[in-house]
Amino acid sequence: MSCNLTDRDPNDINSTTKVAFEDVLAEPDGIHSCDCVWKASYCCFNCGKNCAYRCMTCLCGLCISLYWGCEFAFIAFEQIWCVTPTLRIFAIYCGSFQKYFTIIVNCCMAPICQTCGLFFSQISVNHGEGGQRSTF
Repeated sequence: MSCNLTDRDPNDINSTTKVAFEDVLAEPDGIHSCDCVWKASYCCFNCGKNCAYRCMTCLCGLCISLYWGCEFAFIAFEQIWCVTPTLRIFAIYCGSFQKYFTIIVNCCMAPICQTCGLFFSQISVNHGEGGQRSTF
């Protein structure tokens, strides 16, 4: 993989960080500064932004990119060597617990539920005098 010097944000992850002069400063119709002030402001903004950004990236960019590279390497290591095997162990144990729970429910709860079902199936309701008899 090579470094793309033209399109440095191909996945558009920093689309919210608009720092062009037109994205930050704008004069609406009906109120304008002098043309020379607007042009000088444009030059000062871009010069200040570019110089400050380049100085900060020269001073800090390499250290910060090294830090983030190590951070993401640590996260990948942790996911591959720690989290994924732990989740696999957890899934194996949960499968065993599911079998225990199923056996306990079938042995203890199923007879009680069947008895309650038989008991309630014998209930009948009469509707008024000489009315119809309903069985549930």
